[in-house]
Amino acid sequence: MEQNLKREPLGNGFFVNVTPHHTFGTDAVVLSNFANPKKRDKLVDLGTGCGIIPLLMLRDNAISQAVGVDISKEATDLAQKTVRELELGNLEIINCNLLDLKGKVEFGCHTLVTCNPPYKAEGAGLINPDRVESVARHEVECTMEDIVRVGAKLLQTGGRLCMCQRPERLAELMRLMSEYKVEPKRLRLVCQRKGEEPWLVLLEGRRSGNKGLRIEPTLYIEENGGFSSEMIELYGPYKEAYL
Repeated sequence: MEQNLKREPLGNGFFVNVTPHHTFGTDAVVLSNFANPKKRDKLVDLGTGCGIIPLLMLRDNAISQAVGVDISKEATDLAQKTVRELELGNLEIINCNLLDLKGKVEFGCHTLVTCNPPYKAEGAGLINPDRVESVARHEVECTMEDIVRVGAKLLQTGGRLCMCQRPERLAELMRLMSEYKVEPKRLRLVCQRKGEEPWLVLLEGRRSGNKGLRIEPTLYIEENGGFSSEMIELYGPYKEAYL
């Protein structure tokens, strides 16, 4: 594990261990909030990295149990360290390629799957020579179709798949969800500030759901030169350490 490890406080007695290779950004925080977890939810977080999404949900007592999956041994070692130090018996971290999940995580029984995926398709843009960075940013180890297909298999009927992605890939994501019988139900755009184009989209699909998409009000990260009131509220207990 990297020497320059840092413990990032999340509030409510929670923290997450991060390194320069495995940290988190605004996209993970807003996705965790957008997923609107419920106490009864059984979560699987694909590409969990340092484990930030399930940790935020557990911090808020929003879910009762979670599984985090990542192909990187370095990332899962880091997340497992956090789990041990926080003595979390309800968060399991699995080091595995999501394409090899069968037999490691039960299919067809989860109510919520989240994923903050690599945003760039393989061959789109320059590939970072750092293997860890390239896997995080490009579809080197899995494609968006792989994520949606596996997410659909993990979910029970009526379960929800919540993902974030760059706006230019929204049509592709919606098509894939529909193809794997995860009906797009809820969409939200994220802009840095008013007057700018969105830099992120948040999409929820429901396994075997009825047709009908709801578009939520745009989330603005900044207003009046600082964080927007909604972002301050969204950061919750973390805001004392971060804002």
